[in-house]
Amino acid sequence: MTILAAAQVSKQYRMGEVTVDALRGVDFTVQPGELVAIMGPSGSGKSTLLHLLGGLDNPSDGQVTIADQGLGQLNDQQITLIRRRNVGFIFQFFNLLPTLTAEENIALPLLIDGQDLRKHQARIDTLLEMVGLTERRHHKPDQLSGGQQQRVAIARAFVTQPAIVLADEPTGNLDSKTGEEILELLRRSCSQYRQTIVMVTHDAKAASTADRVVFLRDGLVVNQLKMTGSRGEDIRLIQQHLQETGE
Repeated sequence: MTILAAAQVSKQYRMGEVTVDALRGVDFTVQPGELVAIMGPSGSGKSTLLHLLGGLDNPSDGQVTIADQGLGQLNDQQITLIRRRNVGFIFQFFNLLPTLTAEENIALPLLIDGQDLRKHQARIDTLLEMVGLTERRHHKPDQLSGGQQQRVAIARAFVTQPAIVLADEPTGNLDSKTGEEILELLRRSCSQYRQTIVMVTHDAKAASTADRVVFLRDGLVVNQLKMTGSRGEDIRLIQQHLQETGE
């Protein structure tokens, strides 16, 4: 069974009179409960692919499928609903609303979906505990550290219980210790809730926590690497592949 797929997906952008091929016929599949890392040089198409997988943008050609729903046959409103119900996003720069508390930021996707927050309070409380922010629930983003803000962003991504979570450089702005804690949290969430996580990262240590690493170059998937479970060996293999792809 496949929970997320891209079939011969291409994406072109116009920059003045020049057409840029961000993705060129990418085939990509993810199984339920899998944690997949996407790596490659700057400009290889990593973030573009993540946006297409999440229905945030439309491919120029090819098909993206989320939970058995082909997005190409749907209108914008239908895509928005599928995205809202099936996909959680973790952004590199957190994207928290500064006027809301940690608890309110976590609950925001439920509010946008028209849910009664009182019915979901137990889940919000559980997520606050999971990310270690129960005592900081009433603090606004400017009262939280970068790591704490990222924890809020992770809890927000999980609050609707999406089948898929897409993370764009989730440890990119964090110190190494906090980054490790965030990766452990993602790994634990993936195992505990059987959610599927696709993570764009440039960090071999971060990628080594995945089940599989997909390497992009010039808008194409050029290699895939299944992790062995030995982190030191996995980091070495990832670094070797990165050198081969020109990272």
